[in-house]
Amino acid sequence: MPIYGGTEQTTAVIIGSGLPGLAIASELRRRGVDSITVDALETLGGIQSPNTVSLPRCDAPNSATMQERNEILRHLRNYASSHNLDIRNNTRAVQINLLAGGAAEPSLHQWAVHTPDGILLAHHIVLTRGAHSQLRRMLADLGLALGQNLAAAMRAIGIYLVGVGELITPTPKEVLRQAKVVGQAISAKVYPDSVPSVLTGSFAALPAPVWAPA
Repeated sequence: MPIYGGTEQTTAVIIGSGLPGLAIASELRRRGVDSITVDALETLGGIQSPNTVSLPRCDAPNSATMQERNEILRHLRNYASSHNLDIRNNTRAVQINLLAGGAAEPSLHQWAVHTPDGILLAHHIVLTRGAHSQLRRMLADLGLALGQNLAAAMRAIGIYLVGVGELITPTPKEVLRQAKVVGQAISAKVYPDSVPSVLTGSFAALPAPVWAPA
Protein backbone atom coordinates (compact mmCIF):
# COMPACT_ATOMS: atom_id res chain seq x y z
CA MET A 1 0.00 0.00 0.00
CA PRO A 2 1.47 3.40 -0.91
CA ILE A 3 2.39 5.75 1.91
CA TYR A 4 1.41 9.41 1.69
CA GLY A 5 1.83 12.40 3.95
CA GLY A 6 4.65 13.27 6.30
CA THR A 7 6.28 12.02 9.47
CA GLU A 8 4.98 12.49 13.01
CA GLN A 9 6.72 11.85 16.30
CA THR A 10 5.17 10.56 19.51
CA THR A 11 6.17 8.58 22.56
CA ALA A 12 3.95 5.54 21.98
CA VAL A 13 1.86 4.16 19.15
CA ILE A 14 -1.08 1.99 20.21
CA ILE A 15 -2.37 -0.50 17.65
CA GLY A 16 -6.05 -1.24 18.16
CA SER A 17 -8.76 1.28 19.01
CA GLY A 18 -11.06 -1.04 20.96
CA LEU A 19 -11.36 -1.31 24.73
CA PRO A 20 -7.68 -2.35 25.33
CA GLY A 21 -6.41 0.46 23.09
CA LEU A 22 -8.55 3.10 24.77
CA ALA A 23 -7.59 1.76 28.21
CA ILE A 24 -3.86 2.10 27.61
CA ALA A 25 -4.24 5.45 25.80
CA SER A 26 -6.16 6.80 28.81
CA GLU A 27 -3.62 5.37 31.25
CA LEU A 28 -0.73 6.94 29.36
CA ARG A 29 -2.47 10.32 29.26
CA ARG A 30 -3.06 10.09 33.01
CA ARG A 31 0.69 9.63 33.41
CA GLY A 32 1.61 12.48 31.06
CA VAL A 33 2.80 10.26 28.19
CA ASP A 34 1.87 11.19 24.60
CA SER A 35 0.46 8.51 22.32
CA ILE A 36 -1.28 8.00 19.00
CA THR A 37 -3.82 5.18 18.61
CA VAL A 38 -4.52 3.61 15.22
CA ASP A 39 -7.31 1.18 14.42
CA ALA A 40 -5.33 -1.99 13.66
CA LEU A 41 -2.33 -3.53 11.98
CA GLU A 42 -3.11 -4.39 8.36
CA THR A 43 -1.10 -7.62 8.54
CA LEU A 44 0.24 -9.54 11.50
CA GLY A 45 2.79 -12.25 10.89
CA GLY A 46 1.62 -12.66 7.31
CA ILE A 47 -2.04 -13.05 8.32
CA GLN A 48 -4.53 -10.51 7.03
CA SER A 49 -6.30 -8.29 9.53
CA PRO A 50 -9.79 -9.90 9.22
CA ASN A 51 -8.30 -13.10 10.63
CA THR A 52 -6.38 -11.39 13.41
CA VAL A 53 -9.48 -9.51 14.53
CA SER A 54 -11.68 -12.63 14.55
CA LEU A 55 -9.44 -15.03 16.45
CA PRO A 56 -11.09 -18.19 17.81
CA ARG A 57 -12.15 -17.79 21.42
CA CYS A 58 -13.26 -20.39 23.93
CA ASP A 59 -14.83 -18.10 26.51
CA ALA A 60 -18.17 -16.67 25.40
CA PRO A 61 -18.84 -13.63 27.63
CA ASN A 62 -22.02 -13.65 29.68
CA SER A 63 -24.49 -10.78 29.80
CA ALA A 64 -23.00 -9.34 33.01
CA THR A 65 -19.52 -9.25 31.48
CA MET A 66 -20.84 -7.63 28.32
CA GLN A 67 -22.69 -5.01 30.34
CA GLU A 68 -19.53 -4.27 32.35
CA ARG A 69 -17.48 -4.07 29.16
CA ASN A 70 -19.93 -1.68 27.50
CA GLU A 71 -20.03 0.55 30.57
CA ILE A 72 -16.23 0.71 30.78
CA LEU A 73 -16.00 1.34 27.04
CA ARG A 74 -18.49 4.21 27.34
CA HIS A 75 -16.42 5.85 30.09
CA LEU A 76 -13.19 5.35 28.13
CA ARG A 77 -14.69 6.94 25.02
CA ASN A 78 -15.92 9.89 27.07
CA TYR A 79 -12.46 10.26 28.61
CA ALA A 80 -10.80 10.09 25.18
CA SER A 81 -13.14 12.78 23.85
CA SER A 82 -12.89 15.12 26.84
CA HIS A 83 -9.09 14.86 26.98
CA ASN A 84 -8.58 15.08 23.19
CA LEU A 85 -6.75 11.78 22.93
CA ASP A 86 -5.31 11.15 19.46
CA ILE A 87 -7.51 8.20 18.43
CA ARG A 88 -7.45 7.50 14.68
CA ASN A 89 -10.27 5.01 14.15
CA ASN A 90 -9.99 5.10 10.36
CA THR A 91 -6.20 4.70 10.18
CA ARG A 92 -4.52 1.31 9.96
CA ALA A 93 -0.84 0.54 10.35
CA VAL A 94 0.44 -1.24 7.25
CA GLN A 95 4.02 -1.88 8.35
CA ILE A 96 6.19 -1.67 11.46
CA ASN A 97 9.96 -1.24 11.28
CA LEU A 98 12.52 -1.44 14.08
CA LEU A 99 14.94 1.42 13.49
CA ALA A 100 18.66 0.71 13.70
CA GLY A 101 20.29 2.09 16.83
CA GLY A 102 17.01 2.83 18.59
CA ALA A 103 17.56 0.47 21.51
CA ALA A 104 21.23 1.44 21.80
CA GLU A 105 20.47 5.16 21.72
CA PRO A 106 17.36 5.85 23.83
CA SER A 107 17.15 9.43 22.59
CA LEU A 108 16.27 8.13 19.12
CA HIS A 109 12.92 6.69 18.11
CA GLN A 110 13.01 2.89 18.05
CA TRP A 111 9.98 2.25 15.83
CA ALA A 112 8.50 3.50 12.57
CA VAL A 113 4.83 2.72 12.06
CA HIS A 114 3.78 3.20 8.44
CA THR A 115 0.19 4.23 7.66
CA PRO A 116 -1.53 5.42 4.47
CA ASP A 117 -1.32 8.96 5.88
CA GLY A 118 2.38 8.95 6.76
CA ILE A 119 4.90 7.52 9.20
CA LEU A 120 4.63 7.57 12.98
CA LEU A 121 7.94 7.51 14.86
CA ALA A 122 7.74 6.25 18.45
CA HIS A 123 9.82 4.89 21.29
CA HIS A 124 7.18 2.33 22.27
CA ILE A 125 4.57 0.17 20.53
CA VAL A 126 1.51 -1.26 22.31
CA LEU A 127 -0.25 -4.17 20.60
CA THR A 128 -3.84 -4.94 21.57
CA ARG A 129 -4.76 -7.55 18.96
CA GLY A 130 -3.45 -10.91 17.79
CA ALA A 131 -2.48 -14.22 19.38
CA HIS A 132 0.98 -14.94 20.77
CA SER A 133 1.77 -17.25 17.85
CA GLN A 134 0.96 -14.48 15.37
CA LEU A 135 3.07 -11.99 17.31
CA ARG A 136 6.01 -14.38 17.21
CA ARG A 137 5.69 -14.64 13.43
CA MET A 138 5.52 -10.88 13.11
CA LEU A 139 8.65 -10.46 15.23
CA ALA A 140 10.42 -13.18 13.28
CA ASP A 141 9.67 -11.18 10.13
CA LEU A 142 11.46 -8.27 11.83
CA GLY A 143 14.50 -10.52 12.32
CA LEU A 144 14.02 -10.89 16.09
CA ALA A 145 14.52 -14.22 17.85
CA LEU A 146 12.53 -14.49 21.09
CA GLY A 147 12.55 -17.08 23.85
CA GLN A 148 9.72 -18.58 25.87
CA ASN A 149 8.86 -15.40 27.79
CA LEU A 150 7.33 -13.48 24.91
CA ALA A 151 6.06 -10.49 26.90
CA ALA A 152 9.41 -9.88 28.67
CA ALA A 153 11.37 -10.16 25.44
CA MET A 154 9.03 -7.75 23.70
CA ARG A 155 9.21 -5.20 26.52
CA ALA A 156 12.99 -5.20 26.19
CA ILE A 157 12.66 -3.84 22.65
CA GLY A 158 9.82 -1.44 23.43
CA ILE A 159 6.76 -3.55 22.52
CA TYR A 160 3.99 -4.09 25.06
CA LEU A 161 0.84 -6.20 25.09
CA VAL A 162 -2.58 -5.27 26.45
CA GLY A 163 -5.53 -7.63 26.04
CA VAL A 164 -3.56 -10.07 23.87
CA GLY A 165 -3.87 -13.82 24.36
CA GLU A 166 -4.38 -17.12 22.63
CA LEU A 167 -7.86 -18.57 23.14
CA ILE A 168 -9.15 -16.79 26.24
CA THR A 169 -10.23 -13.18 26.02
CA PRO A 170 -9.19 -11.20 29.12
CA THR A 171 -12.02 -9.81 31.22
CA PRO A 172 -12.57 -6.03 31.15
CA LYS A 173 -11.01 -5.70 34.61
CA GLU A 174 -7.99 -7.75 33.52
CA VAL A 175 -7.57 -5.48 30.49
CA LEU A 176 -7.62 -2.45 32.81
CA ARG A 177 -5.05 -4.11 35.07
CA GLN A 178 -2.78 -4.83 32.10
CA ALA A 179 -3.19 -1.25 30.86
CA LYS A 180 -2.17 0.07 34.26
CA VAL A 181 0.93 -2.14 34.39
CA VAL A 182 1.98 -1.27 30.84
CA GLY A 183 1.27 2.42 31.42
CA GLN A 184 3.45 2.38 34.51
CA ALA A 185 6.23 0.53 32.66
CA ILE A 186 6.29 3.02 29.78
CA SER A 187 6.01 5.99 32.12
CA ALA A 188 8.96 4.67 34.15
CA LYS A 189 11.09 4.79 31.00
CA VAL A 190 9.85 8.22 29.97
CA TYR A 191 10.17 9.70 33.48
CA PRO A 192 12.76 7.47 35.22
CA ASP A 193 13.29 9.86 38.14
CA SER A 194 9.65 10.27 39.11
CA VAL A 195 7.97 6.86 38.67
CA PRO A 196 8.51 3.86 40.99
CA SER A 197 10.26 0.99 39.24
CA VAL A 198 8.36 -1.75 41.06
CA LEU A 199 5.24 -2.84 39.17
CA THR A 200 2.65 -4.38 41.48
CA GLY A 201 -0.19 -4.68 38.97
CA SER A 202 -2.62 -3.62 41.70
CA PHE A 203 -5.74 -1.52 41.22
CA ALA A 204 -4.91 0.39 44.42
CA ALA A 205 -3.27 3.32 42.62
CA LEU A 206 -6.11 3.72 40.14
CA PRO A 207 -8.63 6.49 40.79
CA ALA A 208 -12.26 5.52 41.24
CA PRO A 209 -13.92 4.44 39.09
CA VAL A 210 -11.02 2.38 37.71
CA TRP A 211 -11.99 2.98 34.08
CA ALA A 212 -11.99 6.77 34.31
CA PRO A 213 -8.43 8.03 34.98
CA ALA A 214 -8.29 11.38 36.71
